[in-house]
Amino acid sequence: MGFLFLRCCYLFFLLQSVLYLESACGNSELESLMEVKTALDPERRFLSSWSFGEDPCSGAFVGVACNERGMVANISLQGKGLSGSISPSMAGLVGLTGLYLHYNAISGSIPKEISNLTKLSDLYLNVNNLSGHIPEGIGGMVNLQVLQLGYNQMTGSIPTQLGLLKNLKALSLQYNHLTGAIPASLGDLAQLRLMDLSFNHLFGSIPEKLSQASRLFVLELQNNSLSGTVPPEFKRLKEGFKFGNNSDLCGDGFPSLRQCTAADIVNHNSTEPYASPSSGFTPEDIPLSANISSDCTVNLCRKSSKSPLAIVFIGAVIVIVFGTTLGLFTWYRRKKKINNRGLLQDLDSKIIHDHSNELSQKRASPLASLEYSNGWDPLADSRWGVGFSKEVSRSFRFNFEEVECATQYFSEVNLICKGSFSAIYKGRLRDGTMVAVKSISKTSCKSEEAEFLNGLKILTTLQHPNVVRLRGFCFSRARGECFLVYDFISNGKLSQYLVAKSRDDAWFLDWPTRVSIIKGIAKGIEFLHSTKVNKPSLVHQNITADKILLDGNFTPFLSCCGLHRLLADDVVFSTLKTTAAMGYLAPEYTRTGGLTEKSDVYAFGIVVLQILLGKQRAMHLKPSGKDDGIEDRIDGNLGGNLSREEAEKLAEIASLCTSEIPNQRPAMEDVLEELVSLSRR
Repeated sequence: MGFLFLRCCYLFFLLQSVLYLESACGNSELESLMEVKTALDPERRFLSSWSFGEDPCSGAFVGVACNERGMVANISLQGKGLSGSISPSMAGLVGLTGLYLHYNAISGSIPKEISNLTKLSDLYLNVNNLSGHIPEGIGGMVNLQVLQLGYNQMTGSIPTQLGLLKNLKALSLQYNHLTGAIPASLGDLAQLRLMDLSFNHLFGSIPEKLSQASRLFVLELQNNSLSGTVPPEFKRLKEGFKFGNNSDLCGDGFPSLRQCTAADIVNHNSTEPYASPSSGFTPEDIPLSANISSDCTVNLCRKSSKSPLAIVFIGAVIVIVFGTTLGLFTWYRRKKKINNRGLLQDLDSKIIHDHSNELSQKRASPLASLEYSNGWDPLADSRWGVGFSKEVSRSFRFNFEEVECATQYFSEVNLICKGSFSAIYKGRLRDGTMVAVKSISKTSCKSEEAEFLNGLKILTTLQHPNVVRLRGFCFSRARGECFLVYDFISNGKLSQYLVAKSRDDAWFLDWPTRVSIIKGIAKGIEFLHSTKVNKPSLVHQNITADKILLDGNFTPFLSCCGLHRLLADDVVFSTLKTTAAMGYLAPEYTRTGGLTEKSDVYAFGIVVLQILLGKQRAMHLKPSGKDDGIEDRIDGNLGGNLSREEAEKLAEIASLCTSEIPNQRPAMEDVLEELVSLSRR
């Protein structure tokens, strides 16, 4: 009994020691996080939720998610406006698997201590102001799958040690100031699928060994100073191989390259860049991080003062004690979850774990982009043949990577507006073109694939100077969203310009501008209704001042044209309820539930009244009779600086368009003729 008591006391002591060590580890992570916060956000503008009084795993720390063991697993701070630097203390978060700091303004170098994060699978530092060399120690991060360092100010050469990253699937180093040759060791990356080294100052030849990366299907090397022979094996990459603006490259079978000469072949063989790891390079060549443990079991010391028998005995004792302790510890943790703040129920632990998984599934990753780069899923590639020419389908389709990059991974900084079923982000394509990306939940789209594709086909035909052009479409299975990519219209909604309080107001529209806007809107609607061009007649259904956008010259553009062709019926009905409440829906809608071209005409009349009167709200604008003298109620901010004749004519047109009886409303073609004749007077 005495021995049993002593053993229980000993195990209890061990249990307390383990719990103490875990608590100490938790405190250590909290300290590391606070040092990371100070470095990343020196002005304390964005990470105020990170504080010593909170538990990082409680959800209080913005952008931080933990695993089931209560360790920090993900830091997601992309697009947060951070302008500091990366602290070496980041290495203290040893459980980190995902670090997402892209699309910020972080400067300074990448600390070499980051190589301590050996569990890290995703490292996103792209689109910042980072400088200095790429740490060689990154080659020791054996679990790394994605390395994104593009769009920074990195200098130096590409470390040969990156060839040790056997799990790496995506390597992006584009738009830096990297020099030197492309290491042949990168050809040892058997899992590599995407590599982008474009827009640097790399020289030398393209390593033939790189062509042995069998899973590689995107290789971008354009805008460097590469020379020599391009290995013919890269022809299998087809459009995935980009090598433009490397004037000294040559190769057979590549249409845009000159034929190689004997001198090119000699130079290629004599300048093969760097040896691969298989030629003598070992992991021991990688510099160790600064936090080196003095424990011999970590550093694999060559000598030991212990005899083999003693080592075996000590090992056996450790195994027995650890096994017993672990059993008790597991039972104890099932009863109570211990963390920095005290007690945390297992249910909370599960929620944290689920949140971590959810975050992992939703994170922006080029791996997801690769999954969808050949088309949009689940609609099969062959389905695009229904009603689409090959030229239209190819030019109209965006892959998910393009949409992610354009919107800075759907950064809140680029969020224009968000509704119940969609959100709109401002974006910039790789060629510099500004776009607006409308994301729609898949559950809000039509469930019938044929209907959806037919609606999409109609949207591709809407090309007019007063209609917002739909540039393309993308679908993400991982996010469960459809994306419509439109031209970006810079001056916002017409409704914003109906709130001016005086002529000096920034939102004030003078008379010629108002007349021009009315004519442009009429042209856009008439185009939708017309069948003269190669398109079917289309009813907009939802014309409001919010749906009319203005560019820098105050040219009006109708937005959301044909969108109802893509949306589920209940979503369309929900949007129309809002439109009806604002006064834009024709009265017959409440009786028949149907919308026609005459309904669009009614909405146009209401918009004309808004522009004339300078009123944002459409309700109660329509006069009860023609004798109300609406021309006398023209926006007082104009101060008489208007054409009385034009005002009376526009008021008459608005009155006709808003007639209670649909058949008494003119067709948009006739309205447009009246407006054109107005300009001739």
